[in-house]
Amino acid sequence: MNTIRIQIPSLSENVRMIESFIDNAKERFHLNDDIYGNIMIAVTEAVNNAIHHGNESDPNKNVFLTLFLDQNIIRFTIKDEGPGFDFTTLPDPTAPENIDKPGGRGIFLMKNLSDEVHFDDNGKIVKLTFYMN
Repeated sequence: MNTIRIQIPSLSENVRMIESFIDNAKERFHLNDDIYGNIMIAVTEAVNNAIHHGNESDPNKNVFLTLFLDQNIIRFTIKDEGPGFDFTTLPDPTAPENIDKPGGRGIFLMKNLSDEVHFDDNGKIVKLTFYMN
């Protein structure tokens, strides 16, 4: 069982650190390209949401990312210091009335690229699980 943690201030440019973190995980755990691509997109979306929506881009607030690897699953937990949100009432970004709206795609992408998505602590914590073959 492996657990790795990283903490970043809520600045957009720090997403590059998350990308490096995921690149390192790919090398360390020999992730195949398919799962690596899904992880990269889903986790960076979750971190971007935590920075912009959760912490409202406040550099005094942090985003916490934990990678947990056990047997055939890899799980990323993304936590922000914001007030949380109601993840049960999100509009469907694929619905005709929402197609032209810029927001709402991040969580849709997370749900489609991850094998499991769970929200805890009123949406302040997102857990993205990927099954490894």
